[in-house]
Amino acid sequence: MTHPVADVQVPAASDFDEIADLMGDAFHNAFDTDAREVERGIFEPDRSLLVRDGGRPVAHASAFTRTLTVPGAAVAAAHVTMVAVAVTHRRRGLLSTLMGRQLREIYDTGREPVAVLWASEGRIYPRFGYGLAAQRLAVECPATAELRLPEPASAAGTLRLADPAASQPELARVYDRVRPHRPGWSDRDERWWRYVLADPTAWRGGATPRRALLHEGPDGVDGYALWRTRDEWDQRGPRGQVRVDEVVATDPEAYLALWRTLFSIDLTRQLSCGRVAVDEPLLRLVDEPRRLGAQLVDALWVRVVDVPAALAARRYPTAVDVVIDVTDELLPENTGRWRLTGGPTGAACVRTDDPAELACDVRGLGELYLGGVAPAALAATGRLRELRPGALAAAGPAFGWHRAPGAMEVF
Repeated sequence: MTHPVADVQVPAASDFDEIADLMGDAFHNAFDTDAREVERGIFEPDRSLLVRDGGRPVAHASAFTRTLTVPGAAVAAAHVTMVAVAVTHRRRGLLSTLMGRQLREIYDTGREPVAVLWASEGRIYPRFGYGLAAQRLAVECPATAELRLPEPASAAGTLRLADPAASQPELARVYDRVRPHRPGWSDRDERWWRYVLADPTAWRGGATPRRALLHEGPDGVDGYALWRTRDEWDQRGPRGQVRVDEVVATDPEAYLALWRTLFSIDLTRQLSCGRVAVDEPLLRLVDEPRRLGAQLVDALWVRVVDVPAALAARRYPTAVDVVIDVTDELLPENTGRWRLTGGPTGAACVRTDDPAELACDVRGLGELYLGGVAPAALAATGRLRELRPGALAAAGPAFGWHRAPGAMEVF
C-alpha cells in the first residue's frame, strides 16, 4: 500500500496541547496539567515540524536552541527532541521525512554545526547519521552502612538543606563553573533552570518533592545535590530509597561531603542515580565499587551537521594534521576529503584534494566528536578505516580529552 508524501508544517504555539497528546500516546505517559505547563515553557514552535492527517497530529519533531560543551569549547547545538510518530502512521516514512528536513534546515541556517539527542531506542537514529558520543552509568546500590566512603580530609565546609527553586542562583553559579570542563553538558539560562527545577507530582514516581543539598566552602556554595527520597517498609523495617538527580561540585572535598550525606540518610537502604559519568569520582571513592551496581548505557547521540565547522569548533589535546574522507548520504555537502589541523588552542578544517589517511561516515564523526570514544575502538568496528599505515596511531590521541563526556539532563 502506498501513502501520500507527508505535508510538513511548522506548528504554532497554540498547537502545543495537541502535540503533547501525541507525545503522551507515543511514550505511554500522558502529561498532567502541571507537567504540560512545564513542557510548554520550553517548547520552540518555530523549530518544530508537524505532520497532520485529517487535521490530527500524527508525526512531530522539534529542537531546542542551546549550546553544548565539547572538548575545549562550547558550540551551538540543535538539541533534538519531541520526536514521535502515531502508532497508526508508522512505516510510512514520516520519521525519515521529518529528520531529513530538520537536518537540512539546521545545515542551511548555518548556526549549529552539530545536533544532539537522547534516543528512546538506539537502533533509530544511526540511519540519520547520529553516533553514540557519550555513555553513562546507571547506579543502583545499597545505602547506609553497606557502602562506605572515606572520611573527609578536613571539615572546612558546611552542608545545608535548601529549596531548589529558591537556590537557583547558587546552583547556577556552581553548574557554570563546572560545565566548561565536562563535554556533553548543555548551557542553562533562566528558562532552562525553571525546567530543570520544576517538580510536578507526576514526575516524582511516588517519592517526595525534590530537595537541594548545598555545600558551602570558604568562598560560598561550591557544590550541590538535587535528590528526593521514597518511603518504603517491610516486615524487617525501613527500606527507603534515595533518588539522586545531580551532584555537581567544584572541588573534591565538597563532592565527597555531598555523597557521604546522600549515602547516610536515615531510614533509607537503597540509592539510585541514572546519569553518572563513566569517569565519575564516586567509582573510586566507595570501598566496594562493585556494590554500586553500575550499568553502562547510552546517553548522548551526536550528529555532525557541518563537518568543517564542527571539527574546527572543538579543541584537540595534541597536535593533529590529518585528511579524513567523510561520507554523508543525507547532507552531501559533507561528503569528501577534509584536512583537519589543530591542537589545544585552535583548529581549522578545509576541503582538500590530498590523499585521505582515515575514512569514516558522518556517524563515525559523531561518535568521536565529544572525545569519549577512542579512534582505535571505532576502527575495530570497521566504521573508521585507516588508509595510510600509521595514520590512526598518529592522529588518534588528538580526538580524546582529559574528561569523559557526561550527560547531566534528559531534554
